[in-house]
Amino acid sequence: MYKERAIEKLIKRTEKGFKGVLVTGPRQVGKSTVLRHLYEDRKYVTFDDPVLLAETKNEPGLFFRNNRPPIVLDEVQYISELFPYIKMECDRSDEKGRFLLTGSQQYHLMKNVSESLAGRIAILELPGLSMREMTDDTFDAPFIPTENYIEEREKTYHRIDDLWKMIHRGSYPALLDENVDWQTFYSSYIQTYIDRDINELGNVKDKMKFTQFLTAMAARTGQMLNYSNVADQIEMSVSTVKEWTSLLEASGIIAILQPFSNSALKRAIKTPKLYFRDTGLVCFLTKYQTAETAMNGAMAGELFETFVVSEILKSFSNAGLDYRMYVTYYRGKDKRRTTVDGKRTERESEIDLLIGQDDMIYPVEIKMSANPKLSMTNAFDVLDAIPEKKRGTGVIVCMYDSALWLNEKVAALPVEFI
Repeated sequence: MYKERAIEKLIKRTEKGFKGVLVTGPRQVGKSTVLRHLYEDRKYVTFDDPVLLAETKNEPGLFFRNNRPPIVLDEVQYISELFPYIKMECDRSDEKGRFLLTGSQQYHLMKNVSESLAGRIAILELPGLSMREMTDDTFDAPFIPTENYIEEREKTYHRIDDLWKMIHRGSYPALLDENVDWQTFYSSYIQTYIDRDINELGNVKDKMKFTQFLTAMAARTGQMLNYSNVADQIEMSVSTVKEWTSLLEASGIIAILQPFSNSALKRAIKTPKLYFRDTGLVCFLTKYQTAETAMNGAMAGELFETFVVSEILKSFSNAGLDYRMYVTYYRGKDKRRTTVDGKRTERESEIDLLIGQDDMIYPVEIKMSANPKLSMTNAFDVLDAIPEKKRGTGVIVCMYDSALWLNEKVAALPVEFI
């Protein structure tokens, strides 16, 4: 059964202003399914077909004699030879929306698009299913926690009875079918991902070592990324770990959040932070076989944070926005004394997410707790040292069951408010 996707309206709107639209995203998130659903009357060609792929590579100039636009072209990352001809077809007509393309968001694909089709093709990213999509919630604003956002979100959000089942099951559309075995799906996914996507990107020869690397990275989701520690664990060079990390990011498996940088925050740490885009994949790689073991395991906090961050990033992608332009995080070397549950501790200042819009910065703390406290936001006031920015509404995304204002500047929000 087809699940309506949040990006559908955006695709329809975008094709009216461009010669074509490229829908990118990781393997198995539903790129082809969305376009075939939206454009049932158009000819559909997939370069996953080895015979057609070979023919087109040999004679790319003949392709559009036999396949006239408007057309849907699937898996275009395999056929770089065709891009100059797509450009020529675009330039032959002022008609909009002649090409609908899908492809994994890889370096080589993005390079071909930027070199051949700049200004002609709009690029949209389709992530995995969002919490909103799974609950048939049509709210479509990106998660920028203004007072207006909170007020509007309160009208439509859905409480989720078994959040940890959703975290463990993951966000790939195929897994909506309860008959699809979770273990088999992810095992096949990783094998196909390494055999197809990774070889296409980086020609990784040692598949076993790359699987070890993938597992080591999954165990570090929600943490600052220390390349040397990963390299030591899997006995590979730091340069190889950095290269493989780039492959994971390029293929949509992970997101790398950059640290917030500003001259007023002189003690800010400049290490990026790692998040997997799908918590089901993390659970599979780290051997959490059930939702219960994930919820009660040593990585529960990191899994919850990864889920929240992934959902926030999806809200930007589904609105046609690049999250890299909006979302960062902060950690500073300045020590802060805090009181949590009656205990005095000294720790570095940290804000899980900073969401920037115009001259405002909205700090976000993520807590796997149903008991939000104002003390959890003590680090927020570090932002007041930035003269050219204003601190917007701060929020704690948590397991509380409704929106709760803790003071005039800070609110606790249920995870379902994303």
